[in-house]
Amino acid sequence: MNKLLLTLLAVLVLGGTTLAQKAGNEKIFKDSYIKKTMKNALDWQLKNPKHKLYDWTNGAFYAGVFAAYETIGSKKIWKAMYEMGEANQWKPGPRLHHADDHAICQTYIDMYRVSGEKKMIEPFIDTMDEFMATPYKTGRINKITWWWCDALFMGPAAFVKLGITLDDDKYLKLNDKLWEETYDLLYDKEYNLYARDINYKWNEPGIETKKEANGKKIFWSRGNGWVMGGLVRTISELPQDYPTRDFYIENFKEMAKKIVEIQQADGLWRASLLDPESYPGGEASGSGFYCYALAWGINNGILDKATYLPAVEKAWVGLNGLIQSDGHVGWCQPIGADPKKNFEADSWEVYGTGAFLLAGSEVIKLDK
Repeated sequence: MNKLLLTLLAVLVLGGTTLAQKAGNEKIFKDSYIKKTMKNALDWQLKNPKHKLYDWTNGAFYAGVFAAYETIGSKKIWKAMYEMGEANQWKPGPRLHHADDHAICQTYIDMYRVSGEKKMIEPFIDTMDEFMATPYKTGRINKITWWWCDALFMGPAAFVKLGITLDDDKYLKLNDKLWEETYDLLYDKEYNLYARDINYKWNEPGIETKKEANGKKIFWSRGNGWVMGGLVRTISELPQDYPTRDFYIENFKEMAKKIVEIQQADGLWRASLLDPESYPGGEASGSGFYCYALAWGINNGILDKATYLPAVEKAWVGLNGLIQSDGHVGWCQPIGADPKKNFEADSWEVYGTGAFLLAGSEVIKLDK
């Protein structure tokens, strides 16, 4: 059987499966249901806070909170974000060069664009001035500033949002430089996925090669979800004529193609992308970011709707299956640096909720 026929059969099977899944879940694609489910997940999470409010975990969560605010338009959501900012004194985390401590600033900037309150972005401007004036100390693993792939969600959108808001391209140019370094170090052009860090690159001098149980490379679902989320949030800010915009779009499209190829039958992705048999059911945070990114790609004309909509619909059905009886997002892998198996239906994290909220904010925009 030739390759073209196999491809056509795969498309037919995927389309048939998706139609069958959607037929039994029509309600979850209705705008009212999406808003209600987002609100329930958000309300539960706000009642169950975790981590310091400037932490990267909450950086991802509040990115979703702002997306929920734009989707639902609730003054209560704005109040929750404002209280977070006031508690943080609108400051990033304390580590000058660490992208994790810049993630929360994405929300500060988004809020500033609504309210115009300069206090929301002044501390980050001061931090960036110091960042650019202070050399970064490298090491064996941290050979570059953004040496782990998750950093591409944390830092870039904050840098680019600030540059666009202030009409100052020095922040965009800095992002270009740091992203390119990460791409060169961690992007695997065979699989079109990012290694989490150099500990997970094969044939890296001085690094012991790590493999999954099936002998394949280790590509962490959430890590690559962070990257796709970062690509979305970066591309959406860049002007159409920005010199490096095509680089980000091409990287996004390459990853999207691979991610859809390894989507599982339930619409979700496993904690380890290339060894799904060794891990439990679908993992919420990685799957949420993939659903968000793919839906955004369709909504913005970057991904072909006929090709990618079935995958998004499957993912949204799968994600809704992770919602627990009290409304919270379950099946979320705890904090870690690689695929883990230590999570179950009731397992939750704030970034899992953030990913779900981001996904809902784009699924609701689809011409379904």
